[in-house]
Amino acid sequence: MSRESAGIVIPEPSRTELWRIMLRDELSLLAMPGAHHKALLRQAHALHQDQVINADELGELLELADAALAYAIEALLDIDTAG
Repeated sequence: MSRESAGIVIPEPSRTELWRIMLRDELSLLAMPGAHHKALLRQAHALHQDQVINADELGELLELADAALAYAIEALLDIDTAG
């Protein structure tokens, strides 16, 4: 599926690309780290269950989600100690 804008066909992002966009959403991550992490985990498992990604790729996405959560916690702790 794709969108058309001024005669230019713009492909829809894949489900994996959408997951990566969610991963990079720093505002949501810092606003609600636990909920954001949970959403990343659920989406990663859904991608695997639907056979969009394999087990190795699932492991990579789960590691990235955990790293994002760790980053958010560190960033929030830094904000608390700086303020």
